[in-house]
Amino acid sequence: MAEFKEANGIVDWLDQRLAIKNFIKVMMTEYWIPKKINFLWAMGVTLLVMFLVLFVSGLMLLMYYKPDTKLAFDSVNYTIMQEVAYGWLWRHIHAVAASVIFLVIYIHMFVGIYYGSYKRGREMIWISGMLLFMIFSAEAFSGYMLPWGQMSFWAAAVITNLFGGIPLIGADLVVWIRGNFIPADATLTRFFMLHVVLLPVVILALIALHFYTLRFPHVNNETGEVIDFDKEAEKYKAGNKKEAQVVSFWPDFLSKDIFVVCVFMIGFFYLVCFHFNFAMDPINFDPADSLKTPPHIYPEWYFLWSYEVLRGFFFSSDLGLIAFGIANVIFLLMPLLDRSKVVAPAHKRGGFFLWFWLLVADLIVLTIYGKLPPTGMNAYIGFVASVTFLALFALLPIITAAENKKVGGRS
Repeated sequence: MAEFKEANGIVDWLDQRLAIKNFIKVMMTEYWIPKKINFLWAMGVTLLVMFLVLFVSGLMLLMYYKPDTKLAFDSVNYTIMQEVAYGWLWRHIHAVAASVIFLVIYIHMFVGIYYGSYKRGREMIWISGMLLFMIFSAEAFSGYMLPWGQMSFWAAAVITNLFGGIPLIGADLVVWIRGNFIPADATLTRFFMLHVVLLPVVILALIALHFYTLRFPHVNNETGEVIDFDKEAEKYKAGNKKEAQVVSFWPDFLSKDIFVVCVFMIGFFYLVCFHFNFAMDPINFDPADSLKTPPHIYPEWYFLWSYEVLRGFFFSSDLGLIAFGIANVIFLLMPLLDRSKVVAPAHKRGGFFLWFWLLVADLIVLTIYGKLPPTGMNAYIGFVASVTFLALFALLPIITAAENKKVGGRS
């Protein structure tokens, strides 16, 4: 048995049993961050804060929500919104956070693409981050069902029906997922379980994995410069902080992150208090009715781009389903599709810079037209935008491989 000495305070007592001082060194005070970064690198911590906001506000709502098709709608729109003190505030916080967190995710994701943060040993950082994005998407969809309004019901019908396109087992799989032939009480309780138990546990595990993967290759920087972190860390610890190219995660880096988070939260609570309606579809304030189909079914704004890819191939549902499947996994393959050995921001990469902004523009078009009825010219614009999205990723290996020839194969 190890010998335990008399502890000098609670910190020393915990350190003897949990080695918290070494843990703090490894994860914070001696975890090194490049100096050449900007405020966009604070999006990761911002996402963590927003997840905590969602978690806490979700717990508040969970105390009054009823996962029953006969009670769910009233428990949200009457009990929580009208009878519980400040229940409206918790619902607004949860709804706005669910929407805003995807805005931050997309910023975080495209910053990583712009600066090539998925390359040269950082592939697992990117893969774990994209897996988080996928699980967050599932979490958002399952939560969208819970109010059991009109759009909740019909969005559930459309999304679960997608599994029907799988050969041989599709029809049976749809019934198995729903627990019924149409979205019903069994469907609601299953997605309630996913939303409040299973998916949050998976998200927490993936967040831990994502931070773990960051520990070894370290964070990328604005220039893509290769840094000898051990050498630069020695300069920092020796007191030569001006010449060192790195800073400690705490207090140097995280204190700046906290400032960015505080500014972000001011904007967040402004939306919560004054413009919360953007996160709540008015159609969803009508109770679910399986006999009354809304004139136009569409998901939340953060899914509109992939939804438009699905319906963009209006002349073939099978092609649309294949394109939708590709769209939802293609970003995960960025480390394989980008064949360039160059690690640099997009504005220093010629063709990739053009590719990046064409992708952003195309995603904006897909998002806009994803909410419009797929009739007339809208359908053809959606088709062109969908084909363009797929073509851009098909061309990415060719565009990036050409960079290697320009630099003579040097990274």
